[in-house]
Amino acid sequence: MTVANELDSTCGISDDELTQRFKEAIRIDNEIRRIKGLPVARYDTKLKKAFLEYPDGRREYVGE
Repeated sequence: MTVANELDSTCGISDDELTQRFKEAIRIDNEIRRIKGLPVARYDTKLKKAFLEYPDGRREYVGE
């Protein structure tokens, strides 16, 4: 029986490195969506509402 530790489950990559890779993947995906003319889902912390941001800068709040 083999016991897996935390490093085995992440292939030896630290939590900070995984977080950085995740953030970079999201940034790249958002850039691709803008190039294709698709909206990007975002969250307005001041209004506490989700919205779609279109490449032209227009915001469409969810539920309105």
